Amino acid sequence: MSTSTLKRAAVAVAVLGVVGVGGAVAVKQNAAVAAATVPAVAAAPAAAPAPVGAPAIALPDFSVIAAHNGPAVVNINVTGSTKTAYDGDGPQGRNDPFADDPFYEFFRRFQGQQRGQQRQAPTHGLGSGFIISPDGIILTNAHVVRDASEVVVKLTDRREFRAKVLGSDPQSDVAVLKIDAKNLPVVPLAKGNDLKVGEWVLAIGSPYGLDNTVTAGVVSAKGRSLPDGNVPFIQTDVAVNPGNSGGPLFNTRGEVVGINSQIYSQTGGYQGLSFAIPIDVATKIKNMIVATGKVVHAKLGVTVQEVNQGFADSFNLATPEGALVSNVERGGPADKAGLKAGDVILALNGQKIVSSADLPSTVGLSTPGEKITLNVWRQGKPMQVTATLGNANDKVAREDAAPADQASAKLRLGLSLRPLDPSERRESGIGSGLLIQDAGGAAANAGVQPGDVLLSVNGRPVNSIDQVREVVGKAGKSVALLIQRGDDKIFIPVRLG
Repeated sequence: MSTSTLKRAAVAVAVLGVVGVGGAVAVKQNAAVAAATVPAVAAAPAAAPAPVGAPAIALPDFSVIAAHNGPAVVNINVTGSTKTAYDGDGPQGRNDPFADDPFYEFFRRFQGQQRGQQRQAPTHGLGSGFIISPDGIILTNAHVVRDASEVVVKLTDRREFRAKVLGSDPQSDVAVLKIDAKNLPVVPLAKGNDLKVGEWVLAIGSPYGLDNTVTAGVVSAKGRSLPDGNVPFIQTDVAVNPGNSGGPLFNTRGEVVGINSQIYSQTGGYQGLSFAIPIDVATKIKNMIVATGKVVHAKLGVTVQEVNQGFADSFNLATPEGALVSNVERGGPADKAGLKAGDVILALNGQKIVSSADLPSTVGLSTPGEKITLNVWRQGKPMQVTATLGNANDKVAREDAAPADQASAKLRLGLSLRPLDPSERRESGIGSGLLIQDAGGAAANAGVQPGDVLLSVNGRPVNSIDQVREVVGKAGKSVALLIQRGDDKIFIPVRLG
């Protein structure tokens, strides 16, 4: 498997595969319901902080969980190949000490290695997994078995089995395997979502190929959103490393509450931040794979942004919470339900949307055809919208062009604007709006650029300079501009002087 990392700022999100010929392999996974039970581990009960001088509470003893569930945790060995384009890197590329030799290119071509030529590169990776049924159903991460030509599962009793991949879902990073065996040990899965921040948890996996390694820690946070997907991750401080991917995360009752999947790291190794897929999410994905061999995700058909303080001020929101709709797909579920750019989605079926990432993670794990109720904030007023979710694989039509006025002016925002001419509307597919010819002052400081198209101000569509002046004149400390930049629509908050 190829090394998989995600970067945000200076911090990399590393998926937890084991280093092999292809480097670290990313892993995400899910779990299914198992019948085994484990005696609960004595742990500190939830209580108010102890007064000064009170006796210390003993730490939990995880030895029972390790002994009982360890045999159901497996090591996964994957071999395969992937297509790579030769670009001069690697052992015979820019890193080659002889790359600057004048005869280098001649000998490289003589050996048949053309720049840009695709070739099959062998891959090898290791990961973890766990057995959820006695007849050999195993959960692991989708990235562990990506591009696999052969998957071998090794049990703690040293037996090895070739596994069949029943299905995998890259979006949730869950994969389901099947081995031909009977009467296998299984792990019990937690039911419900009662995991608490601060609760003790235990991980078992194969970091760097070291089978059945046990590490422990506490739940640091819940519902974490990462840049690589729509999963509300469990964050822990359990020490996990490459190779732990796909391994189970247990509570003190010995139940699987999550699947260890990723870490934040600047080095590729553990630095105190680990992330696991919640078991209820994994179970839902697993059930679809077992039933149909594939996973279908729902979609609402909107692009959303984070609501910061500037947007909250612009839209008269009490707090900077919710998902700001920046674009609505024409003909999609949201469009049919009446959602508009500038709406702020505050709740879905009564579940509060605090961060914009809460919305896609909730919608993505719903079922196409399901009806949902959205609490929406529109132009300073609350309202409810009912939508029927669509299939994430559905295509949507593109908006047709429409006419606009001709004008130009310099506004309080620091923008020089004019309507789009007919040829610009045809080429861009933008039906209405104002072309930003020049950006200065507050707008430029906020990130508005010449060439952007201004579509709305504080949720009100604008087709003329007078409309912009009117909305800005009534605004308070800031305004929210809906901008079309290339194929993307984004909201930009601009603080006014």
